Amino acid sequence: MAAPYYGGPPAAPAPVAVVSPQFCAPYVVPLTVTKKAISLSDGDFTVTDANGAVFSIRHRRVLLDAAGQPILTMLEKVFSMHNRWEVFRGDSSNESDLLFTAKKSSIFQLKTEMDIFLASNTAQQVCDFKIKGSYFERSCAFYLGNSSSMIAQMNRQFTVTNVLLGRDTFGVTVFPHVDYVFVAALVVILDEIHRERSD
Repeated sequence: MAAPYYGGPPAAPAPVAVVSPQFCAPYVVPLTVTKKAISLSDGDFTVTDANGAVFSIRHRRVLLDAAGQPILTMLEKVFSMHNRWEVFRGDSSNESDLLFTAKKSSIFQLKTEMDIFLASNTAQQVCDFKIKGSYFERSCAFYLGNSSSMIAQMNRQFTVTNVLLGRDTFGVTVFPHVDYVFVAALVVILDEIHRERSD
């Protein structure tokens, strides 16, 4: 049972299914994205929803479902000025399985801003989704294109346990009818881009 949702922007007009319609719920989906700070495999992530369903992201940046099946693969484009990432269906890296690409809106940024283009948007003149906010404050909003229609929000969660265990935890609110696996992947890409910047 999802928690009741009060206020905030209305749901997206139609289901926003990027990875699969099966990941679009008719209610708000609260996700918890936890990153292990110390990991031999370069930052493993765990994504948990309100029902305790778990997705995990392992070293090759493959998002796995609870049964360990690959849902999508995130690959960084080498030598890209804007930190471009490509996301593919399953454990593929074939162009025919491309779901979307994500990149920083501009090379130099004070605030966080990312553009996301669906695979069908080959011209990439106008983005399909946008992320805006402050990654360092761990406060970002996810929008439909350049509109003010919000599809998800992210905030950092500070708990004593997380601080003691060196874990970074993000609370993500995914609005109704929005693909929550797609949003979880964007949170991981956002983290990867900023981790590289701070290295």
